[in-house]
Amino acid sequence: MSQLNSCKLLSLRGFRSDFAEEWHFPKEVFSAEALLWEQYGDGSYWERHKVAKKDRPENPLLKARADRLGEKPSGLAWKTVRDAITDLPDPEHQPEKSSKVLNHRFQSGARSYAGHTGSPLDEPAKTLKAGVHGVPGGENMLLKPSGEVRYFTVRESARLQTFPDDYVFHGSWSETMRQLGNAVPVRLAEIVGRDVERALRFAA
Repeated sequence: MSQLNSCKLLSLRGFRSDFAEEWHFPKEVFSAEALLWEQYGDGSYWERHKVAKKDRPENPLLKARADRLGEKPSGLAWKTVRDAITDLPDPEHQPEKSSKVLNHRFQSGARSYAGHTGSPLDEPAKTLKAGVHGVPGGENMLLKPSGEVRYFTVRESARLQTFPDDYVFHGSWSETMRQLGNAVPVRLAEIVGRDVERALRFAA
């Protein structure tokens, strides 16, 4: 996804041939099992987001999987789209409030079809993509619990890529979404960078 949950990427790093420290990519601390437990085990995910029991999804298969876990797994739960954007005003239905948030404007025209679907609100986001001929809508859309879709705003996409809220993006929606699709998640870059720095200091 676009955050730090489960990143499948090619990591290229280079060190001098006389560098003695063997560097490894930082270990994963998030897991799908922990999210499964929070949603269908103890329900803490829904409680944290103040989702009423009548509005929580029912999935017997996932509930059975959570029951088989028996207890909360170690580590942190994967972060979902809701985790990232829940405190932002709805750009479609609260345009006045949204206008007070940097780069948070509703973009019309989203539609869903086979192979072109959005990221479910309560799952990790799909990886944002820059696209070759414009913005690929599937990866840059929110799939609401109602089944409707809408495009992520620039600010919501920035949240998914862990940019700080005071980071200002310039250009049209398609241009800024392309920038975000090409970006490495900020927190991921920070964690890898700090670990490389640690290795360099240790070897010095």
